[in-house]
Amino acid sequence: MAKNIGFVSTRFAGQDGVSLESAKWAEVLWEDRHVSYWYSGQSDRNPDISHVVPEAYFGFSENKWINEHIWKGEQRDRFVTERIRALADYLKSTLYRFVEKFDIDLLIPQNCLAIPMHVPLGIALTEFLSETRMPAIAHHHDFYWERTRFSVNCIPEYLDMSFPPKLGNMRDVVINQEAQEQLALRKGCASLVIPNVFDFDNPPEKVDEYASDVRQELGLSEDDFFILQPTRVVPRKGIEQAIKLVSLLKDPRCKLVISHEAGDEGYEYLGMLEQLAKEEGVDMRVVADRVGEVRQRDSDGRKIYTLWDLYHHADFVTYPSTYEGFGNALLEAIYFRKPVLINRYSIFVRDIEPKGFRLLTMDGFVTPTIARQVRQILTDSDLSDEIVNHNYEVARQFYSYSTIRSNLRAFIADLTGY
Repeated sequence: MAKNIGFVSTRFAGQDGVSLESAKWAEVLWEDRHVSYWYSGQSDRNPDISHVVPEAYFGFSENKWINEHIWKGEQRDRFVTERIRALADYLKSTLYRFVEKFDIDLLIPQNCLAIPMHVPLGIALTEFLSETRMPAIAHHHDFYWERTRFSVNCIPEYLDMSFPPKLGNMRDVVINQEAQEQLALRKGCASLVIPNVFDFDNPPEKVDEYASDVRQELGLSEDDFFILQPTRVVPRKGIEQAIKLVSLLKDPRCKLVISHEAGDEGYEYLGMLEQLAKEEGVDMRVVADRVGEVRQRDSDGRKIYTLWDLYHHADFVTYPSTYEGFGNALLEAIYFRKPVLINRYSIFVRDIEPKGFRLLTMDGFVTPTIARQVRQILTDSDLSDEIVNHNYEVARQFYSYSTIRSNLRAFIADLTGY
């Protein structure tokens, strides 16, 4: 029986994991004719099925003020409590409006009951679910205890109550085994692991005319080796190891291309990377000004490409992250049949490595042996094809849409009786 599903988060826009994965869930739910609606502070979803409440965005001024006052000490001013409560009460009223407007049958909170970037929204949602007993499937991507910046705070009772809450009408979904264990240990909540997925039953379309000139536009020649680092420039991405790899390849045709910008936490890091690349004689290009969420032209008339356009042209992908909740970029590289060098971060070791992929792996740093193996893959197309085709089949078995489909069906039946 078809349901109206309400997705709730601070933002459904852009290329972050929450926005991407929620869209995939909605696609799978539509196969059973469930219609998805979207509640958020920022949205790029169809306005006809969206309810945008600016105060629900984590970057909203009042929420930023609250965050400045709750993450630096253990004592809370009464005035801070009043402002948290006032915003939570207002947001709760907007949740009631959203549910009424679209006749919602079931809610899917996306990460807003896991990471407390918007505490009033978490409180509002918890109270709404308690008051209405509406069935919910909470999809948790990362928890507050996984981030050091949330370790000192003056809101322990709010974190206990809402991040996440323990409710009989809510089922918890996490994206890795470590999160499942920690949630059980800290909150006594059972949860199901549903990893990030890709539509491996439908391979990507071939390069079209728009994206045919990516190499040329980025200043790469046809015989250059396009080594793609498909991430933002932040320290946990370990990009210095990608520079080291290209340095060890000792081939001027190898160009390291970084797809996204630095952002708040990465400007000093970017300066360090630029200095390192210069010292190592590595041709590194940050092409964030040519990569966007949608294809368009910039003010100078130049083409803006999507990250997927870049994947088509890459010869090799580096993913030397020191920590990831799961690792969307790894699945993307496998989906586009590209060979990958990956750092063995903890979630990869536990959840992904045992599946049997053929990936080049490093333990924290690049060695000459790894560089030799990369060189072999870059110059031996038969070997490269064999590896990427094997990886695609493994991913189709473990990380395709069917992984979500059966689990969501079971959850909805359990919660609603249909």
